[in-house]
Amino acid sequence: MLALCAAVTALALGAVPATAAGPTTGSGGPPAEFGTDWHDPITAGPPVATPDTTSCHVTVAETEFRDYTPYKSAYTPPEGCGNRWNKVVLRLDGSVAGRQYDRLGYLRIGGVEVLRTSTPEPSPGGIAWHVEKDVTRYAATLRTAQPVEMLIGNTVNETYTGVIKVKATLTFYAAEGRAKPADAPDRVLTLDGAHEAGTAYEGSLTVPRNSERITAEVYATGSGGGCEEFWYLAVPEAAPYSCKAAAGPHREVRIAVDGKLAGIAAPYPTVWTGGWSNPFLWYVVPGPRAFDVRPVEYDLTPFAGQLNDGRPHRITVSVAGVPEGQSGWSTPTNVLVWQDAKASRITGALTAHREGTPGGTTAYRPGTGHRVTADAHHSLTVSGYLDTSHGRVATTVARRVDASSAHRWTAGEDTDALDARWTDDESVTVHGRGPATTHRVHRAYTMDGEITGAAGPRLRTVMTMGDRADSVTLRGGERTGWSRLDDTWTGDAAYHQNVPRDQRHATGVSRERYRLLGPGSCWDRTLATAQGELTEDRFRC
Repeated sequence: MLALCAAVTALALGAVPATAAGPTTGSGGPPAEFGTDWHDPITAGPPVATPDTTSCHVTVAETEFRDYTPYKSAYTPPEGCGNRWNKVVLRLDGSVAGRQYDRLGYLRIGGVEVLRTSTPEPSPGGIAWHVEKDVTRYAATLRTAQPVEMLIGNTVNETYTGVIKVKATLTFYAAEGRAKPADAPDRVLTLDGAHEAGTAYEGSLTVPRNSERITAEVYATGSGGGCEEFWYLAVPEAAPYSCKAAAGPHREVRIAVDGKLAGIAAPYPTVWTGGWSNPFLWYVVPGPRAFDVRPVEYDLTPFAGQLNDGRPHRITVSVAGVPEGQSGWSTPTNVLVWQDAKASRITGALTAHREGTPGGTTAYRPGTGHRVTADAHHSLTVSGYLDTSHGRVATTVARRVDASSAHRWTAGEDTDALDARWTDDESVTVHGRGPATTHRVHRAYTMDGEITGAAGPRLRTVMTMGDRADSVTLRGGERTGWSRLDDTWTGDAAYHQNVPRDQRHATGVSRERYRLLGPGSCWDRTLATAQGELTEDRFRC
């Protein structure tokens, strides 16, 4: 971890102004080294699919971030596109120049977190980047005027000169013709009186008494430059490493209703654009999810009978494995509610709650090459029913998370390596009138990285990351839908440490292939870079 922190501090995450361009390989080829500028950041994921209907635009934020003062404004719904939209798309355009760290930020409308993001690191001459996200799920909030708050905390001084400029817009696509209104939640709620409670985030929730489906989303991020930014590298107290945790590297995001565990999930091991001591890895193609931090999602419908009593209920979000009193995690929470339009109140009950005993081992093996191996697993199944206007509906949610890792390092953390895998398997079965419907998702996150030469003079980082998800929907045992996501990122970068920028002789290659398949749809794009130039941009579909 010393390699991950000390080198980052010395480099200011690598965004040190250059004084001379590196040599090139000749016309038409990439340069042999990083120079003073590089290609704007780009990701291989697909744009949000939109209908060919009337569209309306609203600017929700346009500002510059120089410090830690939130930007505040007011949002007003658009005119001319109705108020039951087919799609709502958030687009963020940013730019920054000079020298700056990567920064984490959020955008909230009416208190609802609609985007969590991080920033790329700039070249001296400046870069621009673009993020877009489908925010149709927040349509209920967007139908009325709301306060806006946005923050990308930043420090600007004589050393860190990068001012972060952003513009965030919403585009509303009208429901016309075949573009029907989206099946969005009827309400989007936040937790009242939300506050930190030890290592947990807690608040109260009151839902409508006719809620027939309830889900929660938690924008869980480990950040801040401390150990929890690299939580997957934590070791037991007995091991000689710079980041320690009694529970080792395992982290699990949990949500509870009135003290009873309601959901478990594996967090994604996001690497920000200065991570692993080597910003040259991430200048053009960031790691998966770095610009669009996706929330962890939970189906709380089995608890709807309990929540529908009109009273406030305590919701607690925690990250298991974080040492007591240690900060570094942020877990803002939204709750999405679908209501029974033909009933003013529906009742029900939680009928089953089976939690497997959290298990796993963490073993430290000392030696010239230190090694910590760890594995963990946990399961939870909850069931409940609701007596709705269309009959009794029973919902069962089953989830299991597993993690395994091998972490090795040498004296002084000159070499520091991790090979890890996390899986998160979820099944939601709904029994009502007609055949039962089951939706299953298998998520798998992988990281295989190594730093060598952290003690100098030349540091090298090699990394492979994976973000995969396979889903299927069954009705009466017959498949009615499916999707497959495979986002794979690889990179290899090196530079001389503790020398002027024009003597760093930095090199770096990266590649991302993003594949998303489903019935009648295909997205398959590959990006490749060398020394800051885009060398490949290929579609296969």
